[in-house]
Amino acid sequence: MIQDPKEFARAVRMRAAETLMRTRDSHIGGGYSSADILAVLYTRILGLTPERLEDPNRNIFLLSKGHIAATFYTTLAYAGLIPMEDLELHVTDGENYAGHTRRFVVPGVEMSAGSLGHGASLGAGIAYGKKLQGLQGRVFVLMGDGECNEGSVWEAAMLAARFSLNNLVLIVDRNGLQSYGSDKQVMNMGDMAEKFRAFGCRTVEVDGHDYAALEEVFSRAGLDGDPRPVAVVAHTVKGKGVSFMEDRLEWHFKSPNEEQLAQALEELKG
Repeated sequence: MIQDPKEFARAVRMRAAETLMRTRDSHIGGGYSSADILAVLYTRILGLTPERLEDPNRNIFLLSKGHIAATFYTTLAYAGLIPMEDLELHVTDGENYAGHTRRFVVPGVEMSAGSLGHGASLGAGIAYGKKLQGLQGRVFVLMGDGECNEGSVWEAAMLAARFSLNNLVLIVDRNGLQSYGSDKQVMNMGDMAEKFRAFGCRTVEVDGHDYAALEEVFSRAGLDGDPRPVAVVAHTVKGKGVSFMEDRLEWHFKSPNEEQLAQALEELKG
């Protein structure tokens, strides 16, 4: 396993691009905005191994923005939780590596995704269950900022605050773009950090591409005696790492062709 989060994220971006070019699947932009967050979690924070995936005291990661499945499967492969060769099965008929993640059939996938807005509620429920049973381990949920248009996100935040679920860490990939426009155009959420504070969360804003800053925030979240759930608003760039993808809405939907793949790999290598 690659231990350095920067090199881990670079490898994930490169392999995910190859997979998405081959399969003509989409969501590379949102995958790239999340890649550094995933890299820090899987190299520095979660401590997951194949042997620990059934440990009730493990840390749990939920991918609520499950449409970035290709990037997540690639993360799981580089983390040693699934075989690297399984990436060849992505969106293949009859196989388990669907375009949105599915629980029970892929090791390390803790929730089935599709409709957005569910991860925060599921995470709150799991965190509450851990509290009731006296179990160790934190619950990390990665959401998109467009996903926060869903009221269920805010219901989960209120419940988590009501029951002092400081073992819950809600992470927002704040890249400013969603399916059909900018967040401000589609449904302006205003100051998202202040919203989470208003709903009872201890809220931290961070550069979502700063590995050291992410590690510091995630390392301390929920472990310093503050009883509140933690919300991390990670400011990111859609398509981060490839010049012609960065902050471009169309890469929510497009997959790279062969020429674009070659350019992307060249930039990522550099």
